[in-house]
Order: sequence, then structure tokens, then C-alpha cells
Amino acid sequence: MRDKKEFHITINEEIPAGLKAVSILSERTDLSQQRIKAAMKKGAIWIEDDKGIRRLRRADTVPPHDSTIHFYYAPDVLDTIPPTPTLISDKKEYSIWFKPPEMLSQGSKWGDHCTINRWIETNMPFDHHPQRNCFVVHRLDKAARGLMMIAHKKNVAAKLSGLFEGREIDKRYQVVIEGAFPTGEQEIKTEIEGKFAHSIARSIEYSEKKNRSLVEVQIKTGRKHQIRIHLSGMGFPVVGDRLHGIASTQENLKEALQLCAYSLDYVCPVSNQAEKVTLPREFCLKI
Repeated sequence: MRDKKEFHITINEEIPAGLKAVSILSERTDLSQQRIKAAMKKGAIWIEDDKGIRRLRRADTVPPHDSTIHFYYAPDVLDTIPPTPTLISDKKEYSIWFKPPEMLSQGSKWGDHCTINRWIETNMPFDHHPQRNCFVVHRLDKAARGLMMIAHKKNVAAKLSGLFEGREIDKRYQVVIEGAFPTGEQEIKTEIEGKFAHSIARSIEYSEKKNRSLVEVQIKTGRKHQIRIHLSGMGFPVVGDRLHGIASTQENLKEALQLCAYSLDYVCPVSNQAEKVTLPREFCLKI
């Protein structure tokens, strides 16, 4: 990986008044203005002033006196091309997407252009509708794939977040695991990092040739890596799980993580109508 660098520039008397941020950064970093503008669009540059700290997107911004520009320069991050998500359902105030594996749910100080919300904001993928603000209301691991809700208004984001926090959304996942999963509903209750974790799993299909099962999992709680930990704990590691798949073969660990969020069942906080969104078959996992 190419070296990461950090630049922290305080706007003081040494910097001529009225100088634009892109010019200041170009002088202090020896990077081209084109490279700096691209880094701004990708969320690697921040401004800190009496209003707080936030990403700086506009190259022609004139930073105020006593503010600080933070530039987190990571060439490998900035040069990464994000995968493309797919719109599944447009509810206007919010939308539901298929997040492909390797797309992020959350950015970092080094950039945010590979996040699903930023991709949507910058690509304007809605038919006959203007660009929308995008707010993430729940997350999927980078390696996971599946349905994600994106809010387009702050008040809707708060309502949707409340549904997830209050466990008012029935979330179901499909996973491919190693071995023949038991028939019938399997209820799993354990503690994960000291917190109660509850999952319900059932076998959908078994391939004797591959010795793998396709399993549906309903999570009643939302602990980190809950599905992967629960299934691995039963002796059925998720294929491609490099973190918790202790029993996995080296061949299976080379595959992408076989975990997909495929169903959301909830009462819409905007319309107050019952909604169920299921991932189209072409995006679902197969043995």
C-alpha cells in the first residue's frame, strides 16, 4: 500500500487573505490542484472552525482565519473504484438498494466515495427526480451484500433508525454454510461481547456434492457479526468468513463472504402501511 500522509494547516497571518483552499493545499502538499479537487470530492479533506469539523467539498472555499484544514491523503483509498449498487425500490422519502460486496456503509477520515450513500448522491440514479441527500440508517459489513435502506430526509432518517433500534423491522438473511444444517427451526441464544444475542435459523437447501447448506437466518437482536458467530459456534461456518470461520477449509476462505440481507418486513413510518421488500432472485445467494 502506498504511504498515507496527513496534512493539518492552520489558517493564520502567514497565509494571504482570500486564498482558496485548493491553492493553499497545493502549495503546502506539492500535489496538483486537480488531484486535490478529486480528493475533496471523495471526502478526504476536512475543515475545522467555530462551527465544528466537516468534510470540505468545494475547491473555491476560502477558509476563515483561525480555521484548520485537515487533509488525509491515502492514494490507495482515493484510487479505489467503488462497485455499483442497484435500486430495488424507490419510496421517494427513502429508497432501498442492493449493496454489493466491498461497498462500504460508512466512510472514514480518508474518504467516503466508496460508501453507498455517497455513490447515490454523486450519481443521481433516480428517474425524473433531482439529486437527493442520502442518510444511512443501518449498516452491512463491507464483505456482506444485500438490502439497505437509505433515507433522503433527516426526519425520515430518524424514523427509520428508530425502527431498527426498536427491533421493529423483521430482517432476514441468506447464508451459505459448510455442512448439512439440521432440519427444522434452530433457535440460537448466546451472549456476544457480554450482550444477549438471539437468532433463528432454518435450512432452505442442501448440496450433498458440495456439502453446503443454504440457510435463512432471522435476527432478533443486532449484535456485531451475530450471524457469523452464531453459525460458526454451531459448527457451521459461513463460507468466506475469514474472521469467524475457524472450521473453514482454506479453499472456502478464498471465496467472498456468502452472507446476504434479502428481506425487510416493516410498517413504513411515512405511509403507515405494511411493507415487505425482498431481494430479487438474481441477487440472492446460491449453493
